Amino acid sequence: MKLFPLFADLNGRPALVVGGGAVAERKTLALLEAGAAVTVGAPGLTPALAALAADGRIHHHPGRFDPAWLDAVWLVVAATDDTGVNREVSETAEARRLFCNVVDDPALSSFQVPSIVDRSPVIVAISSSGVAPVLARRLRERIESLFDHTLGQLAGLAERYRQRIRAGHPDLGARRRFYDWLLDGPVAGLLRQQRPDQAEAALATALDQPLRPAEGSVVLVGAGPGDPGLLTLKALRALNEADVIMYDRLVSDDIMALARRDATRVSVGKQPGEDHHATQARIHALLVEHARAGRRVVRLKGGDAFIFGRGGEELEYLREHGVRYEVVPGITAALACAAYAGIPLTHREHAQSVRLVTAHCRDDEDNLDWPALAREKQTLAFYMGVGQLDALSRRLISHGRAPDTPFALIENGSRPEQRVLSGAVKDLPDLARAHGIRSPALLIVGEVAGLASRLQWFGSHIDGGQGDGQPQRLAA
Repeated sequence: MKLFPLFADLNGRPALVVGGGAVAERKTLALLEAGAAVTVGAPGLTPALAALAADGRIHHHPGRFDPAWLDAVWLVVAATDDTGVNREVSETAEARRLFCNVVDDPALSSFQVPSIVDRSPVIVAISSSGVAPVLARRLRERIESLFDHTLGQLAGLAERYRQRIRAGHPDLGARRRFYDWLLDGPVAGLLRQQRPDQAEAALATALDQPLRPAEGSVVLVGAGPGDPGLLTLKALRALNEADVIMYDRLVSDDIMALARRDATRVSVGKQPGEDHHATQARIHALLVEHARAGRRVVRLKGGDAFIFGRGGEELEYLREHGVRYEVVPGITAALACAAYAGIPLTHREHAQSVRLVTAHCRDDEDNLDWPALAREKQTLAFYMGVGQLDALSRRLISHGRAPDTPFALIENGSRPEQRVLSGAVKDLPDLARAHGIRSPALLIVGEVAGLASRLQWFGSHIDGGQGDGQPQRLAA
């Protein structure tokens, strides 16, 4: 270990920053945030530093570095653009046994300023020992995504109740189990839901009762269309906290690779031809079974669980059976596929509204308002429509939609194998068969779909033309 990590309490203690530029400004603000009494020494100051000095929040030593500036300070930061001055500050501080950081010069520094993940009072610091600051910053960005912003509130709550927790659970093993409950259970959930009073009440109530077995819960998580980069930070955290992950067949392997390694993984995807009602009943039963066993369950669905994902039915079942739940929305296929195909769902000249439609129904169950869907100046996004393309094309045209209305059929949207087939609605079924389009695919119908040939930036594009029967493949 090259450096010894420590967290310094600078509250009310004098610190010196030598330099008055943008870098010195950043270091000054960080020291102020830690509560230090900051003096800045420099001939001139940035407007922000000058304002801090005028407000009395920092003290200013004008002029060139003077060793007397080091009198009574606890640590020093040299942040000038003059290597000679920086070296002088470092050597003077070394002679006085003061810790000194020279920005971007590890050889002259006796301590390094780490990259910080701040969830005060919880603080995570990352250092590359000064040799690769960009690497430290990238690691900070990754770690930042793992911790909810309410973690600091939770730590503060634990601090306020620390003595009561110790008194209520003098046995170390029991106390550890209580802290596990505090970190993973309803108190943390209520804080994430912005209900701090209820969270504190739940903690106080728990301390007045015997320690109960772990309480299970379900988090309904939208996984998006497939690109793991489209996962929300909350979704990523849920995947890393899960004991059980129940996932659909359209959830990509890349997303599953981000989940907690030792979580139990249960595939509950519905397959074509299966009795979907029976499959959904099995999912309901499994959710309740695992939650009642005290496990943290993630119900992972492609896209967004509340857009043709039966998420509402699952919440109703959980509520009926007294299971605690949360919802983490995902990016639904219409938004993601359109964006990755370069198709704006609304456009001032072409579309003033968007309709999200499921095409997954039998002819005798079709109760869609086709006259309304066939109107111009709107965008239609059809989910689960690959098997219904003949009927979709025929009904739109028969109810008044122009046969040459553009469409875009986006296969494997946002994934590396994405293909976009575009053409006229009248040719939709034939073009899809000719190019072997398979599920998962999203169909977009409307004038905006005609922009795909010019604006697509991801994957490959197949231009089906305007009905001449001679589809052409364009370069990706």
